[in-house]
Amino acid sequence: MTAAATDPSTARSLASICVFCASSSGRDGEFLSAARDFGRLLAERGHRLVYGGGRVGLMGALADGALAAGGNVVGVIPEMLVRREVAHESLGELRVVASMHERKATMAELADAFVALPGGIGTLEELFEVWTWGQLGLHSKPCGLLDLDGYYEGLLAFLRRAAAGGYVAAETLGLLVVESEGRRLLDALGHRRLPHLPWRLEPEET
Repeated sequence: MTAAATDPSTARSLASICVFCASSSGRDGEFLSAARDFGRLLAERGHRLVYGGGRVGLMGALADGALAAGGNVVGVIPEMLVRREVAHESLGELRVVASMHERKATMAELADAFVALPGGIGTLEELFEVWTWGQLGLHSKPCGLLDLDGYYEGLLAFLRRAAAGGYVAAETLGLLVVESEGRRLLDALGHRRLPHLPWRLEPEET
């Protein structure tokens, strides 16, 4: 699957980027290092990181990387997960909310773009929700997938099959920017041109 169409002459202002990723460390230490590197990259490029608020797993590595580089980090975590995901206490701002729904709504409101790193069903659920919202016209914020070491190769193959079968429109696939390297992904998100979506809801319908 290719990245969404981009226009180098019209860069978007992406002050805040919401990142979805695993709250576990997994078995591949390279992904921990990559998450830390991506957090540092966000800070170095002046993006505020918005994420799930934990200090463990890829989430913790992501935040630590951004903080170590002097970045601005906002964590959003529901009360029920403060202990399970071990809320990060070194953030510039930690918002403890009442529910998962409030967490996702708050993260979406704070963000100018969304990126998914490796993760499990929670990460996928978060990505697919904001991607669906974009398809419906509930927002016009770019969505990206950082496909580290082919982690999402199987998912992307499924999406191509769904598109070939007529279950996902080509325009919908075009909303998701896919890159294997962080800098290229951020550049593509910043220059993404929204595909034409004839079924997008009008503001009065939302």
